[in-house]
Amino acid sequence: MSFKKFLVSRVFFVNLVLAIVLVAIIIFIALRSLSSYTRHGQSNPVPNFMGLTPTEAMEIATQKKLVIVIIDSVFTDEVKPGQIIEQVPDAGIGVKENRTVFLTINSTQKEQVILPKLTDISFRQAQVLIENCGLQLGGISYQPSEYNNLVLKVEQDSVEIFQGEIVLKGSLVNFIVGRDTENKETPLPNLKGENIESAKKIITDAMLNFGVLIYDETFLSAEDSVNATVWKQRPDVNTGSFVRMGTSIDLWVTVDAEKISNTTEQEL
Repeated sequence: MSFKKFLVSRVFFVNLVLAIVLVAIIIFIALRSLSSYTRHGQSNPVPNFMGLTPTEAMEIATQKKLVIVIIDSVFTDEVKPGQIIEQVPDAGIGVKENRTVFLTINSTQKEQVILPKLTDISFRQAQVLIENCGLQLGGISYQPSEYNNLVLKVEQDSVEIFQGEIVLKGSLVNFIVGRDTENKETPLPNLKGENIESAKKIITDAMLNFGVLIYDETFLSAEDSVNATVWKQRPDVNTGSFVRMGTSIDLWVTVDAEKISNTTEQEL
């Protein structure tokens, strides 16, 4: 039988139909198997691991048939050491079994930094250096020196510290700054209407010291400090335009906008 006759024969059509059916069956079985293997459409919400310890998280993850991996640790004072502070994916997102959830925990120890060279440079340079390495400027005191505004010593808790020492990140350091003239004065900034962080920066930039922070009766929770505004200061800007370098500035703060407005109107 010629090939042409074979193409139009009954045998060819029977075999063709059988081949099509066989291929269709194979595809159907493959798709069903793949769907079963990947559990298509089946997912469960990720538990909320925030605030738990790794041990507690592991127990829950095992029950939910998930895998947890701790990828990082950072330090914050807002939660207890060892607690989980971040997770990926977030809680509530649907995932399949055996999915890995990546966790970040709060370190049991504060991060430490190496103290940079802060002496024999200007106050402004030293201020930038401590901010860049995560330290905070505590107080500023002055002693006579022929080098004006040069940092002579750095102290922490009344103990002198030196370049290369290990200190806790976020801790306070105090500067002893040289002053070539006794009782040198600096302009007194007007801090009324400033928020707390802004007022602290202005005080430091003016080479003054941050004194006492006094909250009024409008404060109901710690969150109110974010919206707090200075309504009174001592020394007051009305009592003089200049103060001696290193003078401490006390601040009164409130979240009552009307109180601030009334204080401003009285000044006018």
